[in-house]
Amino acid sequence: MIRVHSSLIAMDTHTTPGTPVTLLGLGGMGTALARAWLGAGHPLTVWNRTPEKAGPLAGEGARVASTPAGAVASATGPVVLCLLDDASVEEALDGVDLTGKDVVNLTTSTPADARLRARWAVERGARFLDGGIMAVPPMIGRPETGGYIFYSGDRALFERHSGALEVPAGAKFVGEDPGHAALHDIALLSAMTGMLAGITHAFALVGAEKDLDRAGFAALLAEWLGAMSGTTHEMAAQLESGDYTEGVTSNLAMMTAGNDALLATAEDRSVDPRLLTPYMELMRRRVAQGHGDEGLAGMVGLLRGE
Repeated sequence: MIRVHSSLIAMDTHTTPGTPVTLLGLGGMGTALARAWLGAGHPLTVWNRTPEKAGPLAGEGARVASTPAGAVASATGPVVLCLLDDASVEEALDGVDLTGKDVVNLTTSTPADARLRARWAVERGARFLDGGIMAVPPMIGRPETGGYIFYSGDRALFERHSGALEVPAGAKFVGEDPGHAALHDIALLSAMTGMLAGITHAFALVGAEKDLDRAGFAALLAEWLGAMSGTTHEMAAQLESGDYTEGVTSNLAMMTAGNDALLATAEDRSVDPRLLTPYMELMRRRVAQGHGDEGLAGMVGLLRGE
């Protein structure tokens, strides 16, 4: 039986243990988060701009609020935001009383947006955590997939709700600066974008070979990229020391010379090289500046204007 209390629509359910969670936003990710909390026994209140999306969750035991204000007013645990963008957060919570509430913002944003949103929340009497989700919806609630969520901001708030926050995916606290979760999120996604560009180019090179085992090539490519990931530790050590030549086994001059073969092969196979050429051009610039003995950390210096 569904019964209405002011702005809150509730389903009769059995009492379940766990911290109550309020969730605003039921897109693909929000729905996955909701089901993870429900499955772990956390009483859940949800709101979505399109009410129809909340129907299936009501059938699974969620309480459905008809307004953001109603959802927030009833919250006794974290109020989790998983909306389209920062502007959606502003719109959904416009005029909503946040006094004494624990706001956890999992909406994708920039570090600058996260810092502004943290100040906005505190000025309205709330405690604030920002988050960056390093997972896609099918990974949520499945720890074996390795997904996790970065959190930054109020450390005490993170510790208070860590039990609930660790339910959908691993929880990694990365600092009290509210912008650090978004910074980690964007940095990792940027690295992934570059990696995917390289994977795309590699498959374009081999794609025309009719007798090539693509599954076998994919396995080799994944193994190779895994082996090369150790470069990140080398680069971090060089950046920490400030010596971009420390421990270098393949310097920028050597790599730049080798790039000619990569470009010639792309031309021979009629593959557009534009996924690679911007980075190669920056490498040539760094070498021309007299830094050919540096490792890839020198490219960080170039991007920073050093």
